[in-house]
Amino acid sequence: MTQSETVAYLAKAQQALKEARIVADNDLAEAAGRAADLAAYHAAQAFIFERGGKAAKSHNGVRSEFARLARDEPRIDRRFVTFLARAYNLKATADYAIGADGCVSLSEAEQAIESAVEFVDGVSRLLASEN
Repeated sequence: MTQSETVAYLAKAQQALKEARIVADNDLAEAAGRAADLAAYHAAQAFIFERGGKAAKSHNGVRSEFARLARDEPRIDRRFVTFLARAYNLKATADYAIGADGCVSLSEAEQAIESAVEFVDGVSRLLASEN
């Protein structure tokens, strides 16, 4: 990781993980789900930026560009690609859904945090090994 933007994205991802854990520990499942999504989003942006020198401009752009770049990188766990979409759906549920289907359970949030930790750690290790 030679680019300061990559380092900044990974730092932002770590901060989001910290926040996800804190809010989950306080039974704030929706906030925890959002933070898990944000952690993966920033780790994906770090990978995208390191590979192409620029960040994607939207969540959809991050998901599609990460998937495209991960296809050619055998060290990226394929679960990471699907997790990005799942995490965004969790965030969207927390932000926009109402009624019986409009909530994020603490179990879902905790699973998302575990996946986000694996995602951030995996991307961080991969990028660190390249320098």
